Amino acid sequence: MSFNGTASPPVHESAYGYVPHTGVAILYLSLFGISTLLHAAQAIYFRMWWLFPTACLCGIGELIGWSGRLWSSFSPRAADPYMMQITTTIIAPTPLIAVNFILLSRIVSRLGPCYSRLSPRLYTRIFLTCDIIALVVQGGGGGIAASSHKIKTINLGGNIMLGGIIFQFVALCVYTGLGVDFLRHFAASTPVRPQISSSERGVLDSRLELMIAALGFSTFVLFIRSIYRMAELADGWTGTIITTEVYFNIWDAGMVTLAIFTMNIAHPGLLLGSKRDDHVGRENMLMKQISNDSQSSLV
Repeated sequence: MSFNGTASPPVHESAYGYVPHTGVAILYLSLFGISTLLHAAQAIYFRMWWLFPTACLCGIGELIGWSGRLWSSFSPRAADPYMMQITTTIIAPTPLIAVNFILLSRIVSRLGPCYSRLSPRLYTRIFLTCDIIALVVQGGGGGIAASSHKIKTINLGGNIMLGGIIFQFVALCVYTGLGVDFLRHFAASTPVRPQISSSERGVLDSRLELMIAALGFSTFVLFIRSIYRMAELADGWTGTIITTEVYFNIWDAGMVTLAIFTMNIAHPGLLLGSKRDDHVGRENMLMKQISNDSQSSLV
């Protein structure tokens, strides 16, 4: 990533290359505010406290970022709101991606770990670790870029952020591949880990189908957002992508908005229940299998 020019606003006396639209900033502040409040209320209602450092944290990060863009719409030459929004809007969706990682682990546990190449626990450990690494790298790069007025240092921060985005994108691709592989083997009833009893096969009811569809859609839009961000950062601080407002409004904010509201509508508390329900469901499946085996032996 390169910065062509000086550290002062290069185009239209604004570091953006445009003056952020006030109405758009207010719109996204309203949307992210609504979703964040809903996630907080839903987390409390369903006692899913892990949603606070994930979905709620994403919403708070987006609110900070869009507050910076609203500030810039009135003070386009100010450097602080520009760097504030650059840093926060890049790292804010990272906790939301963690929601997807956790949900896949829950789905695997519910439908049958024998059809998955990784155990539910490993999904959580591996991909949450990747998410934390990506968050630290992106945050570190943003901090370096925001704290310096030297072009070389700003470029270094941008490259570090780009590295964090690429790492996150690779993790998202691997996660998606494993998820598709799991669903494929579940649909075909072909366990990939024979050492685990296939009697742990769960029932794919309408709620689980909706949860999987929501998870797939959320992953897809976050996938698009990651591609946009990689292209944006690779294009440079004064490139066409980063200096075109509509691209950011649609391919970053629009995609994150769709992802975060998807989890409000298809909420895991409603569709999956608590983690205890996973264990209860598996116990019921085993008891049913034992009962069926006993009846078969009697016959």
